[in-house]
Amino acid sequence: MTNRALSTASSPSSAAITSKNNINNNAFSTTAAAALNDSLSSDAMKDEYGSMDASGNTYAVDNFTLESGVVLPQAQLRYQTYGTLNEKRSNVLVVCHALTGNASLHVWWSDLLGPAKAFDTTKYFIVCCNILGSCYGSTSPTSVNPNTGNVYGMDFPDVSVQDTVKLQLQLLQKHLKVKSIKAVIGGSFGGMQVLEFAAQGGIVNGNVTNSDGQPYVRSIVPIACGAQHTAWQIAVSEVQRQAIFRDAKFAHDPFQATAGLEIARQIGMVSYRTPMGYQAKFGRSMQSANATSSPAYGAQADWKVKNYLIYQGTKFLTRFDPVTYVKMTEQMDSHDVSRGRGSSVKQVLEQVQIPALVLGIDSDVLYPLFEQQELADFLPNSKLGVIHSEDGHDGFLLEQEQVGNYITDFLNEHALEDGEQLDEL
Repeated sequence: MTNRALSTASSPSSAAITSKNNINNNAFSTTAAAALNDSLSSDAMKDEYGSMDASGNTYAVDNFTLESGVVLPQAQLRYQTYGTLNEKRSNVLVVCHALTGNASLHVWWSDLLGPAKAFDTTKYFIVCCNILGSCYGSTSPTSVNPNTGNVYGMDFPDVSVQDTVKLQLQLLQKHLKVKSIKAVIGGSFGGMQVLEFAAQGGIVNGNVTNSDGQPYVRSIVPIACGAQHTAWQIAVSEVQRQAIFRDAKFAHDPFQATAGLEIARQIGMVSYRTPMGYQAKFGRSMQSANATSSPAYGAQADWKVKNYLIYQGTKFLTRFDPVTYVKMTEQMDSHDVSRGRGSSVKQVLEQVQIPALVLGIDSDVLYPLFEQQELADFLPNSKLGVIHSEDGHDGFLLEQEQVGNYITDFLNEHALEDGEQLDEL
């Protein structure tokens, strides 16, 4: 296995996004989207992400063996860093993104990043990696297979959360030369990675340790996730995948199944929120400027909520493709910290003795609060914090003040245990 860093953000994977991704091939109209966006009232639901791109540095590994035994000829990982690594190379925070996020932490958790914030750039060296298999710079279905010269597409191998974290740990240890990680933090798919970091690097005499056998990861903050993807979550993902598979274009060119991807995104936008959130934002309101011009019901009813979902589906085509979405949701379904490690989730998590702050959202219907309670019960050195929100699962992105306060208090609480000073490192 060969490890190397690429000095620029250009790579076969980013080139493939430009040439093959449906961003440039679908019939999406920027003008139409802008008009629809303008037509949505100012009190429409707040967006969970800002402008997304593949910015960052690239770390590459040749012949990377996946959990399945399949070997990726080249595994590239796009990443960004913030702040300065201290002399001990131990003031490191790793922040993991969710399903459709990227390495640009400053875009989607901006209120948490910077001096005197939760991810304090004057104290910590913060690392954020794009997930292996994602379309924001890491090796993915849009990448060119160096063995064939063709874009992977649906032939891209199955990647697990274990694989994604294994590659990130190699970046941290072999390239960035990090000696120890203060905390790993993330929500949703990011939270699944956090738990995988704990399973691989948060156990005394585990797979990844310091030279003295102590855990390489010193604390964790998993948010809005459970110890394994449940039947409920797999079902929600499968309905979205079926929408893509049933697109008439999928059979001859899966990258062109954009109508199916729009529906998949709309399903996601419902599951990420709550009944009360939708009612508060939209109610039974019509989109038309003159509401009386819309029928009160029926096929021509111009529901404001309908316009919102159509807009979200259309907008998603500017930053994601159907094949990557299928593969990424399948990777989420791989999440199970007990696989290959023990007879139960409880048995595995009880070995993770490092401090843990588990955060859940009281209105989350996709990853209900009882799953975070279970994590807190099984992790022996943990506590549970509850985020109060009407925004459901997306509360981990939208309730940044609450999330930031929890994280700041947790990091400060365990600073002295790490031999740190609260005001400086």
